[in-house]
Amino acid sequence: MNSNPTNTRGPAQAWTGSLAFLFPFLSLVTLFGVSLGSFLFLATALISFKPCRDALVRHWPQVRWVVLAFLLHFLFVLGCALVRGANMNTVEKPARMFFAVTALAAVLAARPPRRMLWWGVIGGALAALPFVAWQRIALGIERPGGLINAITFGDLALLLALLSVTAAIDMRDNTRQAGLAAVGAIAGLAASLMTGSRGGWLALAVAALLFLRHARLLGGLRLRVLLAAGAAVVLATWFVPASGMQGRFDEGVSDVRGWFEDGTVFTRVGTRLELWKGASMLVAEHPLLGMDFSACRERLAEFAREGRLDPVVLTLPHLHNDALQELATGGAVGFALWAAILAAPLVFFMRELRAGAGSPQSAVALAGVLVVTSYVCFGLTEVIFWSMKGSLFYALMVFLLMGFCLNAKDKIG
Repeated sequence: MNSNPTNTRGPAQAWTGSLAFLFPFLSLVTLFGVSLGSFLFLATALISFKPCRDALVRHWPQVRWVVLAFLLHFLFVLGCALVRGANMNTVEKPARMFFAVTALAAVLAARPPRRMLWWGVIGGALAALPFVAWQRIALGIERPGGLINAITFGDLALLLALLSVTAAIDMRDNTRQAGLAAVGAIAGLAASLMTGSRGGWLALAVAALLFLRHARLLGGLRLRVLLAAGAAVVLATWFVPASGMQGRFDEGVSDVRGWFEDGTVFTRVGTRLELWKGASMLVAEHPLLGMDFSACRERLAEFAREGRLDPVVLTLPHLHNDALQELATGGAVGFALWAAILAAPLVFFMRELRAGAGSPQSAVALAGVLVVTSYVCFGLTEVIFWSMKGSLFYALMVFLLMGFCLNAKDKIG
Protein backbone atom coordinates (compact mmCIF):
# COMPACT_ATOMS: atom_id res chain seq x y z
CA MET A 1 0.00 0.00 0.00
CA ASN A 2 2.96 2.25 0.42
CA SER A 3 5.41 3.25 -2.28
CA ASN A 4 7.31 5.82 -0.31
CA PRO A 5 10.15 7.94 -1.59
CA THR A 6 11.78 7.91 1.83
CA ASN A 7 12.31 4.17 1.64
CA THR A 8 16.03 3.86 2.38
CA ARG A 9 16.65 0.14 2.20
CA GLY A 10 20.20 -1.07 2.44
CA PRO A 11 22.77 0.33 4.88
CA ALA A 12 20.26 2.55 6.70
CA GLN A 13 17.92 -0.39 7.18
CA ALA A 14 20.71 -2.66 8.46
CA TRP A 15 22.00 0.05 10.82
CA THR A 16 18.58 0.86 12.28
CA GLY A 17 17.81 -2.83 12.64
CA SER A 18 21.06 -3.29 14.54
CA LEU A 19 20.11 -0.49 16.93
CA ALA A 20 16.68 -2.04 17.46
CA PHE A 21 18.45 -5.29 18.37
CA LEU A 22 21.16 -3.85 20.62
CA PHE A 23 18.92 -1.67 22.78
CA PRO A 24 16.92 -4.49 24.46
CA PHE A 25 19.78 -6.99 24.24
CA LEU A 26 22.13 -4.77 26.25
CA SER A 27 19.47 -3.30 28.54
CA LEU A 28 20.05 -5.54 31.57
CA VAL A 29 23.59 -6.83 31.15
CA THR A 30 25.29 -3.43 30.80
CA LEU A 31 24.98 -0.08 32.50
CA PHE A 32 25.24 1.82 29.22
CA GLY A 33 23.07 -0.17 26.79
CA VAL A 34 19.83 1.80 27.07
CA SER A 35 21.52 5.22 27.10
CA LEU A 36 23.75 4.21 24.19
CA GLY A 37 20.70 3.16 22.19
CA SER A 38 19.02 6.47 22.95
CA PHE A 39 22.06 8.46 21.79
CA LEU A 40 22.56 6.43 18.61
CA PHE A 41 18.91 6.75 17.56
CA LEU A 42 19.16 10.50 18.07
CA ALA A 43 22.39 10.68 16.06
CA THR A 44 20.87 8.53 13.31
CA ALA A 45 17.82 10.78 13.02
CA LEU A 46 20.02 13.89 12.84
CA ILE A 47 22.29 12.40 10.17
CA SER A 48 19.28 11.19 8.15
CA PHE A 49 17.20 14.21 9.02
CA LYS A 50 15.17 14.59 5.83
CA PRO A 51 13.98 10.97 5.43
CA CYS A 52 13.26 10.73 9.16
CA ARG A 53 11.36 14.02 9.14
CA ASP A 54 9.38 13.02 6.06
CA ALA A 55 8.50 9.64 7.57
CA LEU A 56 7.31 11.26 10.78
CA VAL A 57 5.26 13.86 8.91
CA ARG A 58 3.66 11.15 6.78
CA HIS A 59 2.45 9.31 9.88
CA TRP A 60 1.79 12.40 11.99
CA PRO A 61 -2.01 11.92 12.20
CA GLN A 62 -1.48 8.50 13.83
CA VAL A 63 1.36 9.41 16.18
CA ARG A 64 0.77 13.06 17.04
CA TRP A 65 -0.97 12.55 20.39
CA VAL A 66 1.78 10.30 21.70
CA VAL A 67 4.55 12.64 20.57
CA LEU A 68 2.72 15.67 22.00
CA ALA A 69 2.20 13.88 25.33
CA PHE A 70 5.96 13.33 25.72
CA LEU A 71 6.67 16.89 24.57
CA LEU A 72 4.22 18.50 27.02
CA HIS A 73 5.55 16.39 29.87
CA PHE A 74 9.08 17.54 29.08
CA LEU A 75 8.04 21.20 28.78
CA PHE A 76 6.16 21.10 32.08
CA VAL A 77 9.17 19.70 33.97
CA LEU A 78 11.40 22.26 32.26
CA GLY A 79 9.03 25.09 33.21
CA CYS A 80 8.88 23.93 36.83
CA ALA A 81 12.66 23.75 37.04
CA LEU A 82 13.04 27.27 35.66
CA VAL A 83 10.36 28.79 37.90
CA ARG A 84 11.57 27.03 41.04
CA GLY A 85 15.25 27.58 40.35
CA ALA A 86 15.75 23.86 40.78
CA ASN A 87 18.65 21.75 39.58
CA MET A 88 18.31 21.34 35.82
CA ASN A 89 19.27 17.67 36.16
CA THR A 90 15.58 17.02 36.78
CA VAL A 91 14.92 17.94 33.14
CA GLU A 92 17.26 15.33 31.64
CA LYS A 93 14.94 12.34 31.94
CA PRO A 94 11.80 13.88 30.38
CA ALA A 95 13.97 15.52 27.70
CA ARG A 96 15.61 12.25 26.70
CA MET A 97 12.28 10.46 26.85
CA PHE A 98 10.86 13.00 24.38
CA PHE A 99 13.89 12.76 22.09
CA ALA A 100 13.34 9.00 21.98
CA VAL A 101 10.83 9.92 19.27
CA THR A 102 13.88 9.75 16.99
CA ALA A 103 13.66 5.95 17.31
CA LEU A 104 10.16 6.12 15.85
CA ALA A 105 11.31 8.38 13.01
CA ALA A 106 14.32 6.15 12.23
CA VAL A 107 12.23 2.97 12.11
CA LEU A 108 9.58 4.60 9.92
CA ALA A 109 12.22 5.93 7.52
CA ALA A 110 14.55 2.91 7.28
CA ARG A 111 11.92 0.17 7.76
CA PRO A 112 14.14 -2.49 9.31
CA PRO A 113 12.67 -5.97 9.84
CA ARG A 114 10.86 -6.05 13.15
CA ARG A 115 12.43 -9.41 13.94
CA MET A 116 15.60 -7.51 14.75
CA LEU A 117 13.75 -6.02 17.72
CA TRP A 118 12.36 -9.43 18.65
CA TRP A 119 15.82 -11.02 18.60
CA GLY A 120 17.10 -8.25 20.83
CA VAL A 121 14.27 -8.83 23.28
CA ILE A 122 14.79 -12.59 23.28
CA GLY A 123 18.57 -12.23 23.62
CA GLY A 124 18.14 -9.74 26.46
CA ALA A 125 15.87 -12.13 28.34
CA LEU A 126 18.24 -15.06 27.78
CA ALA A 127 21.25 -13.03 28.95
CA ALA A 128 19.48 -11.80 32.08
CA LEU A 129 18.96 -15.27 33.58
CA PRO A 130 22.59 -16.46 34.02
CA PHE A 131 23.48 -12.98 35.28
CA VAL A 132 21.16 -13.09 38.31
CA ALA A 133 21.38 -16.87 38.66
CA TRP A 134 25.12 -16.56 39.32
CA GLN A 135 24.51 -13.83 41.88
CA ARG A 136 21.72 -15.78 43.59
CA ILE A 137 23.23 -19.27 43.59
CA ALA A 138 27.00 -18.84 43.45
CA LEU A 139 27.36 -15.57 45.36
CA GLY A 140 24.45 -16.14 47.74
CA ILE A 141 22.89 -12.72 47.16
CA GLU A 142 19.31 -12.89 48.42
CA ARG A 143 17.99 -10.11 46.15
CA PRO A 144 20.23 -10.11 43.04
CA GLY A 145 19.82 -7.29 40.55
CA GLY A 146 22.70 -7.56 38.12
CA LEU A 147 24.32 -4.15 37.78
CA ILE A 148 21.24 -2.25 39.03
CA ASN A 149 18.77 -2.64 41.88
CA ALA A 150 16.79 -5.86 42.17
CA ILE A 151 13.39 -4.23 41.66
CA THR A 152 14.19 -2.53 38.36
CA PHE A 153 16.07 -5.59 37.09
CA GLY A 154 13.19 -7.89 38.01
CA ASP A 155 10.59 -5.62 36.43
CA LEU A 156 12.46 -5.20 33.15
CA ALA A 157 13.34 -8.91 32.98
CA LEU A 158 9.65 -9.72 33.34
CA LEU A 159 8.79 -7.24 30.60
CA LEU A 160 11.38 -8.82 28.29
CA ALA A 161 9.74 -12.18 29.02
CA LEU A 162 6.30 -10.85 28.08
CA LEU A 163 7.66 -9.26 24.91
CA SER A 164 9.28 -12.60 24.05
CA VAL A 165 5.81 -14.11 24.11
CA THR A 166 4.62 -11.54 21.57
CA ALA A 167 7.73 -12.33 19.53
CA ALA A 168 6.72 -16.00 19.55
CA ILE A 169 3.25 -14.97 18.37
CA ASP A 170 4.73 -12.96 15.51
CA MET A 171 7.13 -15.79 14.61
CA ARG A 172 4.58 -18.60 14.81
CA ASP A 173 5.08 -19.38 11.12
CA ASN A 174 8.62 -20.55 11.94
CA THR A 175 8.74 -23.35 14.50
CA ARG A 176 12.44 -22.96 15.35
CA GLN A 177 12.28 -19.19 15.82
CA ALA A 178 9.08 -19.35 17.84
CA GLY A 179 10.64 -22.04 20.00
CA LEU A 180 13.66 -19.85 20.74
CA ALA A 181 11.32 -16.98 21.61
CA ALA A 182 9.55 -19.32 24.02
CA VAL A 183 12.85 -20.17 25.70
CA GLY A 184 13.55 -16.44 26.03
CA ALA A 185 10.16 -15.90 27.65
CA ILE A 186 10.80 -18.61 30.25
CA ALA A 187 14.33 -17.29 30.89
CA GLY A 188 13.10 -13.72 31.44
CA LEU A 189 10.37 -14.92 33.77
CA ALA A 190 12.82 -17.04 35.76
CA ALA A 191 15.27 -14.11 35.98
CA SER A 192 12.52 -11.87 37.34
CA LEU A 193 11.48 -14.44 39.93
CA MET A 194 15.08 -14.86 41.07
CA THR A 195 15.29 -11.18 42.02
CA GLY A 196 12.45 -11.68 44.51
CA SER A 197 10.72 -8.52 43.27
CA ARG A 198 7.02 -8.49 44.11
CA GLY A 199 6.06 -5.45 42.04
CA GLY A 200 5.95 -7.46 38.83
CA TRP A 201 3.45 -10.01 40.07
CA LEU A 202 0.48 -7.78 39.31
CA ALA A 203 1.89 -7.03 35.85
CA LEU A 204 2.10 -10.76 35.25
CA ALA A 205 -1.55 -11.17 36.23
CA VAL A 206 -2.63 -8.32 33.94
CA ALA A 207 -0.58 -9.83 31.10
CA ALA A 208 -2.30 -13.19 31.62
CA LEU A 209 -5.68 -11.47 31.30
CA LEU A 210 -4.55 -9.74 28.11
CA PHE A 211 -3.37 -13.02 26.60
CA LEU A 212 -6.70 -14.63 27.48
CA ARG A 213 -8.58 -11.66 26.05
CA HIS A 214 -6.67 -11.92 22.78
CA ALA A 215 -6.36 -15.70 22.74
CA ARG A 216 -7.00 -15.75 19.00
CA LEU A 217 -3.47 -14.42 18.52
CA LEU A 218 -2.07 -17.50 20.24
CA GLY A 219 -3.28 -19.50 17.29
CA GLY A 220 -1.40 -22.77 17.55
CA LEU A 221 -0.83 -25.36 20.21
CA ARG A 222 2.82 -24.36 20.69
CA LEU A 223 1.92 -20.89 21.93
CA ARG A 224 -0.65 -22.25 24.33
CA VAL A 225 1.97 -24.67 25.62
CA LEU A 226 4.31 -21.69 26.12
CA LEU A 227 1.81 -19.91 28.34
CA ALA A 228 1.14 -23.12 30.23
CA ALA A 229 4.90 -23.56 30.76
CA GLY A 230 5.16 -20.01 32.06
CA ALA A 231 2.32 -20.65 34.50
CA ALA A 232 4.05 -23.87 35.59
CA VAL A 233 7.28 -21.96 36.30
CA VAL A 234 5.42 -19.47 38.48
CA LEU A 235 3.56 -22.21 40.36
CA ALA A 236 6.69 -24.29 40.83
CA THR A 237 8.53 -21.25 42.18
CA TRP A 238 5.64 -20.57 44.55
CA PHE A 239 5.76 -24.05 46.06
CA VAL A 240 9.56 -24.32 46.30
CA PRO A 241 10.55 -22.77 49.67
CA ALA A 242 14.10 -22.05 48.52
CA SER A 243 12.78 -19.59 45.93
CA GLY A 244 11.44 -17.37 48.69
CA MET A 245 8.43 -16.33 46.58
CA GLN A 246 5.75 -17.59 48.94
CA GLY A 247 7.70 -16.27 51.91
CA ARG A 248 7.87 -12.77 50.40
CA PHE A 249 4.12 -12.83 49.77
CA ASP A 250 3.43 -13.86 53.36
CA GLU A 251 5.88 -11.23 54.55
CA GLY A 252 4.03 -8.56 52.57
CA VAL A 253 0.66 -9.53 54.04
CA SER A 254 2.13 -9.52 57.55
CA ASP A 255 3.74 -6.10 56.96
CA VAL A 256 0.45 -4.56 55.84
CA ARG A 257 -1.38 -6.00 58.83
CA GLY A 258 1.32 -4.79 61.20
CA TRP A 259 1.18 -1.21 59.86
CA PHE A 260 -2.61 -0.94 60.07
CA GLU A 261 -3.01 -2.69 63.43
CA ASP A 262 0.14 -1.71 65.35
CA GLY A 263 1.70 1.12 63.35
CA THR A 264 4.76 -1.02 62.64
CA VAL A 265 6.93 0.82 60.13
CA PHE A 266 10.21 -1.10 60.39
CA THR A 267 9.33 -3.51 57.59
CA ARG A 268 9.66 -3.16 53.82
CA VAL A 269 5.94 -2.67 53.24
CA GLY A 270 5.37 -0.82 56.51
CA THR A 271 8.00 1.78 55.57
CA ARG A 272 6.33 2.29 52.19
CA LEU A 273 2.90 2.68 53.72
CA GLU A 274 4.26 5.28 56.12
CA LEU A 275 5.95 7.01 53.19
CA TRP A 276 2.68 7.04 51.21
CA LYS A 277 1.01 8.62 54.22
CA GLY A 278 3.63 11.36 54.10
CA ALA A 279 3.18 11.71 50.33
CA SER A 280 -0.55 12.26 50.73
CA MET A 281 0.25 15.04 53.22
CA LEU A 282 2.57 16.66 50.68
CA VAL A 283 -0.05 16.47 47.95
CA ALA A 284 -2.69 18.04 50.21
CA GLU A 285 -0.43 21.06 50.80
CA HIS A 286 0.38 21.75 47.12
CA PRO A 287 -2.37 20.06 45.09
CA LEU A 288 -2.11 22.02 41.83
CA LEU A 289 1.58 22.24 40.88
CA GLY A 290 3.39 20.36 43.66
CA MET A 291 6.92 21.33 44.64
CA ASP A 292 10.52 20.42 43.92
CA PHE A 293 11.48 17.00 45.26
CA SER A 294 14.24 18.40 47.45
CA ALA A 295 11.57 20.60 49.05
CA CYS A 296 9.39 17.50 49.43
CA ARG A 297 12.16 15.76 51.36
CA GLU A 298 12.63 18.78 53.60
CA ARG A 299 8.90 18.85 54.31
CA LEU A 300 8.90 15.13 55.12
CA ALA A 301 11.71 15.80 57.60
CA GLU A 302 9.57 18.51 59.20
CA PHE A 303 6.65 16.08 59.47
CA ALA A 304 8.99 13.65 61.21
CA ARG A 305 10.23 16.28 63.66
CA GLU A 306 6.64 17.22 64.45
CA GLY A 307 5.83 13.58 65.23
CA ARG A 308 3.35 13.32 62.37
CA LEU A 309 5.51 10.83 60.49
CA ASP A 310 8.08 8.22 61.44
CA PRO A 311 11.66 9.30 60.55
CA VAL A 312 12.23 5.93 58.84
CA VAL A 313 10.68 7.39 55.66
CA LEU A 314 13.71 9.65 55.27
CA THR A 315 15.88 6.62 54.49
CA LEU A 316 14.14 6.02 51.15
CA PRO A 317 15.26 7.84 47.99
CA HIS A 318 11.78 8.47 46.57
CA LEU A 319 8.07 7.95 47.29
CA HIS A 320 7.90 4.36 45.98
CA ASN A 321 4.80 5.05 43.89
CA ASP A 322 4.90 6.74 40.50
CA ALA A 323 1.51 8.44 40.82
CA LEU A 324 2.27 9.86 44.28
CA GLN A 325 5.71 10.96 43.11
CA GLU A 326 4.16 12.90 40.23
CA LEU A 327 1.40 14.37 42.40
CA ALA A 328 3.89 15.55 45.01
CA THR A 329 6.36 17.08 42.56
CA GLY A 330 4.00 18.24 39.83
CA GLY A 331 0.57 18.47 41.44
CA ALA A 332 -2.59 17.68 39.50
CA VAL A 333 -1.19 19.34 36.35
CA GLY A 334 2.05 17.39 36.42
CA PHE A 335 0.24 14.17 37.21
CA ALA A 336 -2.10 14.64 34.24
CA LEU A 337 0.78 15.27 31.86
CA TRP A 338 2.70 12.28 33.21
CA ALA A 339 -0.40 10.09 32.93
CA ALA A 340 -0.69 11.19 29.30
CA ILE A 341 2.62 9.52 28.38
CA LEU A 342 1.00 6.29 29.55
CA ALA A 343 -2.54 6.86 28.27
CA ALA A 344 -1.67 8.14 24.77
CA PRO A 345 0.50 5.13 23.82
CA LEU A 346 -2.06 2.77 25.36
CA VAL A 347 -4.83 4.28 23.22
CA PHE A 348 -2.60 4.03 20.13
CA PHE A 349 -1.75 0.37 20.69
CA MET A 350 -5.27 -0.64 21.69
CA ARG A 351 -6.64 0.99 18.54
CA GLU A 352 -4.10 -0.82 16.37
CA LEU A 353 -4.78 -4.09 18.18
CA ARG A 354 -8.51 -3.85 17.51
CA ALA A 355 -8.06 -2.72 13.91
CA GLY A 356 -5.47 -5.32 13.03
CA ALA A 357 -7.07 -8.48 14.39
CA GLY A 358 -4.99 -11.37 13.10
CA SER A 359 -2.74 -9.14 10.96
CA PRO A 360 1.06 -8.77 11.34
CA GLN A 361 0.60 -5.62 13.40
CA SER A 362 -1.40 -7.47 16.08
CA ALA A 363 1.58 -8.96 17.89
CA VAL A 364 3.42 -5.62 17.83
CA ALA A 365 0.36 -3.75 19.11
CA LEU A 366 -0.12 -6.33 21.88
CA ALA A 367 3.54 -5.85 22.84
CA GLY A 368 2.91 -2.11 23.14
CA VAL A 369 -0.11 -2.68 25.37
CA LEU A 370 2.00 -4.95 27.58
CA VAL A 371 4.74 -2.31 27.91
CA VAL A 372 2.29 0.35 29.08
CA THR A 373 0.21 -1.82 31.41
CA SER A 374 3.34 -3.38 32.92
CA TYR A 375 4.81 0.03 33.69
CA VAL A 376 1.54 1.07 35.33
CA CYS A 377 1.71 -2.02 37.52
CA PHE A 378 5.41 -1.58 38.29
CA GLY A 379 4.75 1.98 39.41
CA LEU A 380 2.27 0.98 42.09
CA THR A 381 5.01 0.01 44.56
CA GLU A 382 8.08 1.58 42.96
CA VAL A 383 9.02 4.72 41.05
CA ILE A 384 10.00 2.86 37.90
CA PHE A 385 10.56 6.22 36.16
CA TRP A 386 13.06 7.26 38.86
CA SER A 387 16.09 5.83 37.07
CA MET A 388 17.28 6.88 33.63
CA LYS A 389 17.31 3.22 32.58
CA GLY A 390 13.69 2.65 33.54
CA SER A 391 12.53 5.90 31.91
CA LEU A 392 14.44 5.48 28.65
CA PHE A 393 13.53 1.80 28.34
CA TYR A 394 9.86 2.78 28.40
CA ALA A 395 10.15 5.64 25.93
CA LEU A 396 12.40 3.81 23.46
CA MET A 397 10.30 0.65 23.54
CA VAL A 398 7.05 2.58 23.06
CA PHE A 399 8.38 4.54 20.08
CA LEU A 400 10.09 1.51 18.51
CA LEU A 401 6.92 -0.58 18.77
CA MET A 402 4.87 2.28 17.31
CA GLY A 403 7.21 2.42 14.32
CA PHE A 404 7.21 -1.33 13.75
CA CYS A 405 3.44 -1.43 14.20
CA LEU A 406 2.87 1.22 11.54
CA ASN A 407 5.34 -0.47 9.20
CA ALA A 408 3.57 -3.81 9.67
CA LYS A 409 0.27 -2.08 9.02
CA ASP A 410 1.68 -0.82 5.72
CA LYS A 411 2.87 -4.37 5.00
CA ILE A 412 6.44 -3.28 4.64
CA GLY A 413 7.99 -4.46 7.95
